[in-house]
Amino acid sequence: MQSIFHRLLERRHFWRYASFDEIAELYASRTMRVIAMNIVAGFTSVYLFESGYSLRFIMEFWFSYYLLSAIIAFFASFFVARFGPKHGALVSNLLYVPALVALGFMPIFGVISIVIWGVFMAVSATISRVSYMTDFSKVKNSQHAGKEIAYMNILEKVSIGVSPLVGGVIALWFGLQIVIWVAAVLFALAAVPLFRTIEPVKTRQKVKFSGFPWRNTIRSIIAQGGVGFDLVTTGVVWSMFIVIVVFPGAGWDIYVKLGALSSVTIIADLVASYAYGKLIDNSKGGNLLKFSVIANGLVHAFRPFVNSPAVIVGTNIVNEAETTGYNMAFLRGVFDTADYSGSRILYLAMNDIVMYGGAAVACAVMFIFCGSLGNIVGMKAYFLVAAVAVLSIGTAHFRIYRK
Repeated sequence: MQSIFHRLLERRHFWRYASFDEIAELYASRTMRVIAMNIVAGFTSVYLFESGYSLRFIMEFWFSYYLLSAIIAFFASFFVARFGPKHGALVSNLLYVPALVALGFMPIFGVISIVIWGVFMAVSATISRVSYMTDFSKVKNSQHAGKEIAYMNILEKVSIGVSPLVGGVIALWFGLQIVIWVAAVLFALAAVPLFRTIEPVKTRQKVKFSGFPWRNTIRSIIAQGGVGFDLVTTGVVWSMFIVIVVFPGAGWDIYVKLGALSSVTIIADLVASYAYGKLIDNSKGGNLLKFSVIANGLVHAFRPFVNSPAVIVGTNIVNEAETTGYNMAFLRGVFDTADYSGSRILYLAMNDIVMYGGAAVACAVMFIFCGSLGNIVGMKAYFLVAAVAVLSIGTAHFRIYRK
C-alpha cells in the first residue's frame, strides 16, 4: 500500500523525493487504521442499544470514555516525546486489539467487557491521535500542507465511507462478532508501514510547561472543545437518533442501513477535500473555517426535523461537506501553530485534552436531557444545543490566516 501512495505522490511532488517515504507510510498506516476503526466503530453504540442497554447508559459510557481520554492525552504527550510517534502508533494499534476482543465477548461478560473495551480503546485512540498529529505536523510540506491534508482526508473519507458498509454486510451475514475479529487483525497490521523509516522527531524529549506560548495558542486550544462537541453529535447521538426515531425496531439489519447511509457521502467528500485543499493553499483557509462552522451549526439545528432515509442522506452529504471544510482548515492552522510554538508535542496534546473534555461535556448534556425529557425529545433538544456549541470552533484565531 505504501508503494502505491509513493508512486502517486511522486508524480505530483517530484521535488520532495527525500520525504516521500515518510508521507507515504503515514498515509498507508492511517488508511489501514481508519478502515479497521470504522468497520466496527460506527456500530458500537447501536450494538449496545440493540443488546438491551439504555441510551442513558450509553451516554454515561461515552462520558467516562472521553473523560478518561482527556486524562490519558496528557500522559500520551510524555510517551510520544520519549519514544516518538511511530512507536506510539505501534503501541496504540496493538492496544486496540484487546479492546476489540473484550467487545466481542460482551454478550458473555456484559458490563465487565464494556469497561475493558472502553479503557483499552481510550488508551489506544488517545496515543494514536497524539502520535499521528505529531508525525503529520512534522513531515508535511508547509508550502503544500493544504493539498497533503486533502490527500489524507480523501483517503480517510473513502475508508470511512466504504468500511461501514462492508462491516454492516458482514455483521448481517455472520454477526458483529466476526466484524470485530476482522477489525482486530487489521489493527495489528496497521502499524507495519510506519517502520521503514526513522522517527520524524527527536526521541527522549522532555515535555516542559515553562515557556509554553499560551498567549498565541490558547484560543485555538479552547476552540477544540467545540470540535469534541461535534464529534459526539455526529458520531454517537446522530446514529442513535436514526435508530430510535427513523428506524425504530429495525432489528440487526440496521447495521447495513447505517453503513449504506454513511457510504453515500463518498463522492461529496472527494470533491470537497480536493477543492478545500486548494483554498487552504491559496490563503483562503480562514474564510473556509468560518463559513464551514456556521454551516455545521445550521445542519445540527436541522437534525431534529429529519424523518426519512432520503433526508438522512441529504443531511449526511451536507454535514460531510461542511465538516470536511472546517476540519481541514482547522488542522492547517493547528499544524502551523505547532511549527512555531516550540512545543509541538505539548501543544498538540493540549488540543486533544480540550477536545476530549468538550466531548465529555456533550455526553453529559445528552445524559441530562435523556433523563429529564426522554430519549426522543432529549436528542432533539441536544441537537439545538450542539448547533450553538459548535460555533465556538470558529473562535480559533490562527496566525497563518492573518497573513
